[in-house]
Amino acid sequence: MCTFYLDRWHLVPDGDSIVTNTSHLLPVIRQGHPAMLKLTVHEDERLGAGLMAWWDGAGAALVLAQEGDALLMTRAMETGSLASWAWDGRDDEACRILCANAARLHAPRATPLLPLMRLAERFAALAPMATAYGGIMRRCDAAARTLLASPRDIVQLHGDLRHENVLDFGSDGWLAIDPKGVLGERGFDFSNIFCNPHDEEGTICSDPDRFRHRLAVVTEAANLERERQLLWILAWCGLSTAWCLKDDPEPPFEQLELAEIAAAELDRLA
Repeated sequence: MCTFYLDRWHLVPDGDSIVTNTSHLLPVIRQGHPAMLKLTVHEDERLGAGLMAWWDGAGAALVLAQEGDALLMTRAMETGSLASWAWDGRDDEACRILCANAARLHAPRATPLLPLMRLAERFAALAPMATAYGGIMRRCDAAARTLLASPRDIVQLHGDLRHENVLDFGSDGWLAIDPKGVLGERGFDFSNIFCNPHDEEGTICSDPDRFRHRLAVVTEAANLERERQLLWILAWCGLSTAWCLKDDPEPPFEQLELAEIAAAELDRLA
């Protein structure tokens, strides 16, 4: 399949392939310029590819060609990393860049939007796991139910907005990659910022004081209501945990720890 698109789009391989849980990616050269070829059969990624093409380079990497399971997009060649910035004392700046990028992605367009997954569908995995595991997972599920019952500010969502998915494209600025293609409340897209970056020790926000500081930065930069955003963080932590539990009965403790911090902050503001 990869050879087919290399020939079809006159591409030259330019590095080793990258294999993820959902996709195969190959750095290539197209007409003398670096690009990335992505192949996937995963439904989330297919919806995301269509959304990237719809964005047409406004906030996301520019799609150069799309056909079937294949997507060809521009490739980031700069070395800037928002994850590195976060660890190196530039977390406020990194968060503001993510918020500015989200604003571009959420902006309305004149072109009709393709069908996307509804946010309520994306949360389908949470309730069964909350029932099975109880504890903080039940509170995460309750937060999701509250939010999904009264949605606000419905926009096209990236679906997995985080430090590693917004890259340095040099003169073109910071652009998003790897969207999932979801329609729902814009606050959802800022929730995963709080789970990232992370390492073996946990997330950068595992300290409550640091969490509160980042919450202030993000809600101010994105014009979000603090209490409602805390609910979205709870909901996202629960959903992410539920997905992980499908493959591993041991829960991802850093996400549950972050959920506990968000819940405590909600209680403190009540």
